[in-house]
Amino acid sequence: MTPELSHQLEEQGYKGRIVPIQHLRDLRAGIEGPYGQGLLDEEFHQERLAVFSFRPPENLPDARSLIVIAVPEPCRRITFTRDGEPLSLIVPPTFFPVQEINERVADFLARILGPVGYGVAQAMLPKKLLAVHSGLGTYGRNNPCYIPGIGSFHRLVALCSDLPCQEDTWQELRMMESCQKCSACLRNCPTGAITPERFLLRAERCITFHNERSNDSAFPAWLDPSWHNSLIGCTHCQRVCPQNQDFLDWVEDGAEFSQEETDLLLERVPLDQLPATTAEKLKQFDMVDLLDVLPRNLLALITE
Repeated sequence: MTPELSHQLEEQGYKGRIVPIQHLRDLRAGIEGPYGQGLLDEEFHQERLAVFSFRPPENLPDARSLIVIAVPEPCRRITFTRDGEPLSLIVPPTFFPVQEINERVADFLARILGPVGYGVAQAMLPKKLLAVHSGLGTYGRNNPCYIPGIGSFHRLVALCSDLPCQEDTWQELRMMESCQKCSACLRNCPTGAITPERFLLRAERCITFHNERSNDSAFPAWLDPSWHNSLIGCTHCQRVCPQNQDFLDWVEDGAEFSQEETDLLLERVPLDQLPATTAEKLKQFDMVDLLDVLPRNLLALITE
């Protein structure tokens, strides 16, 4: 990444790396390899990994580089009202505002690169894999990407560009050195998703995999209701990670829903049938996509 581009990213609080477009095939191998070895659950692979595209986007066919950007992100506090009392629930970093952050980063890079003749386009790629291979971050034993100075409190954005890559920083996948003698996440994971036998997370046992699924998918019988801890996602392993201790209190207030609104959400009322103020609130806080999982997850947390 050019010094000038790096400087402008740092001024925004972002961190980034750029690698040649040829590494698309390495990213494909990084997904298909473990799948072919039977290390990835079939259902997880089909739902989460089959969506990636390992070719330049149609609107930028002459792309020459892959760019990955880390945007520091806090947890969000979403407050519902139940039996007249506020119920505040946490959403870990990365879940929203998704589209707003993706567009913000793409627009920012376009303003920098456009005047000097280069374009950018958002890319559907395995972002953690790209970030670690590029040298932007390293994997934790619990498999999030950790970045110096922000831990796992960030959202990754992947883009393609026709900007040439001057220096290839591609490297082998690495786990944080501090993980070698630490087992905090392993000991705190209630589902057994993190195991000492292998580095790759058993994603089919991860709470996040199950509470990101649609309302039509019931939680598996083995998932103890007391293990639920977030409106979506899970914080069991990240909250005990020593690399995140400086960021645990970084929580920003998000949407607040009245008793009536909470009841409507629990009843799975579609967006176009919600009161205009409620629908606008969901849009404002980039929570529209959560409607597909929110009622089931909220009910699980209420009845836990």
